[in-house]
Order: sequence, then C-alpha cells, then structure tokens
Amino acid sequence: MAYSHNKNKNIEIFLQFTFILCICFVPNFAELQRFKHPIKEDGSLSFLVVGDWGRRGWYNQSEVAFQMGKVGEKLDIDFVVSTGDNFYDDGLTVVDDPAFEQSFKYIYTAKSLQKPWYTVLGNHDYRGDAEAQLNPVLRNIDSRWHCLRSFILDAEIAEFFFLDTTPFVDLYFNNPKDHTYDWRGISPRRTYLANLLKDLAMDLSESRAKWKIVVGHHGIRSTGHHGDTQELVEQLLPILKAHKVDFYMNGHDHCLEHVSCSDSPIQFLTSGAGSKAWMTDFKKHYKCDVNFFHLGQGFMSVQLTETDAKIVFYDVFGNVGHKWSSSKQLLHSD
Repeated sequence: MAYSHNKNKNIEIFLQFTFILCICFVPNFAELQRFKHPIKEDGSLSFLVVGDWGRRGWYNQSEVAFQMGKVGEKLDIDFVVSTGDNFYDDGLTVVDDPAFEQSFKYIYTAKSLQKPWYTVLGNHDYRGDAEAQLNPVLRNIDSRWHCLRSFILDAEIAEFFFLDTTPFVDLYFNNPKDHTYDWRGISPRRTYLANLLKDLAMDLSESRAKWKIVVGHHGIRSTGHHGDTQELVEQLLPILKAHKVDFYMNGHDHCLEHVSCSDSPIQFLTSGAGSKAWMTDFKKHYKCDVNFFHLGQGFMSVQLTETDAKIVFYDVFGNVGHKWSSSKQLLHSD
C-alpha cells in the first residue's frame, strides 16, 4: 500500500512538473494564448487599470491600492489590468524574489482586489529576470497573477489583446546605457515582432467582440514624459486602425491621460500612475487632443455593456478627475 501511494504521488509530481515545462517552453512564435473570463449575469463587465506600481508600498503605492480597493468594491470589479513595470527598479531577480510579495501580494490586500490580475511586462521588468514574472509557479504564491508576454483575454462582450511592447523600442537595443535587458525568448527580434504583429492582425480580424481593447506598456499617443512611441506609431497603430480597435491602454508615462485623435476613433488611455509619478513633465501634443492629463498618482476604472462604455480616472485620494463615456449601436444578425 505504501509503495502504491508513493508511486501515485511521484506520478502526480511528474505530471505537475511536465505541465509547468509545457507552459514555460511554449514556442515563442506560436499563436497568442487565449484565456476566458465570464461577464456578470446582467451582461456587464467592470475592471480597474493600473501601471508602474511595484515599489514595496512607497511613493503612494499603498494609498493608490487602498483607493483601488474602495472603487473595486463599489463597482464589483471582475479583474484588474496591469500595464507593466510591475517591479522596480529592475524587475524580479528570481522566481522567489521577495519583491513579488512585498510589492504585490501584501499591497493589494482589499477583498475586492482578490480577482485575476492580467499583466504585461514593462521595460523595467525586462531589466531583471523577465521570465521569472512569466513563470506559472508565481501563482502558487498568489493565485491572482496572470502574466504572459502577449495573450488574449476573451470576456465575451470584450476581447483584450495584451501586447509585449518593450521589444519594439530600438533604444533598449541600440543604447541601453548601464542597463542590462533580459532578451531571452524574443530572439531573433525581427522574427519575434513580425510574428506578433501578424498574429495580432489575424486575431483582431477574427474578433466578433463588441469592444476591442489592446493593452501594452508603452504609449502610442501620449503627452507625458516619454511622449509617443514612434516604433508603435509606425508598426502597431496602422493595425489598430484597420481593425477598428476601441481603446489602447498603456502605462510607461507615470501619469493619467486620455488622448483622442482626429484620424481614428481609438481612445488612448494611459494609466501608469500606480506609485512614483513625475510632477513636472508635460508636452503639448501637436497631432491629437488631450482630453485629460494628471501628473499625480492614481488609476482608472472601466465599465462595459454590449452597447456602453464608461471610463473614469481617480487620483490618489479617490477623487474623480475625468469621466468619458461612449455608446455604440447594437447590431443583430439574421
């Protein structure tokens, strides 16, 4: 009996290990992995968006987390979207880096925030062990954590396309200064990016969701410290326009921002104020309208139905700084 029990236990451990290996070593040029998240019984969906946060509670991270918990409870959120730069200054060092608990698990403790966190990597995450954040073992430490380089979240009325934007930026390759980036898994770079854009275009074209939302770390249109990311303007934006994406959500600029442009209906929404925020940087945007800009800390909420969207930006005190809403016609097919 003891032998049989130990044998079964060994088989169980082997299968778990094999599962982890399969996830960790999926070919990098495979189609985007897809997850599903149900909507509420009334057909609605609500979530929070926060970025650039992981500083062990410092720089008002804990205060932002507290207000997120309050808003999350009020809206009965379904999940949280993280726009990257999850751990400062240089990502995680290893899978069991205590920064994961100190900057995530023990900060976002509100009951309303105990929902899935769908997460992309930022440039600071690539300065550490980028693959540590992608390791499913982290979910043994905190089951909320869902982080891949690029993936799709199917939430019935909305599809979210999470993109790995850091490899697009030439500066990190051509002039990294004193930073070391973890480029494992994306070489050769041109092939990686070409396949990512091809898969995105295909998946967007096949999407029948009422709302199409793309999430990346770097801004496409921004009036903050970093401004527009030219590589994304040239390579990614044409795809978003062609496939009628509704929202592009990002971090990177440590601010809250809503930008719209006359050449497309895409709303560019920056939520990168989860902790340290720059208090002096503001650039006039010569191509687009800046509907809202806040240099302090804060976050964003999104509420969706089949026909309506409501975006709200909150500051570190929970005050509403900006609201925006939109409606679209509900088309029925015979």
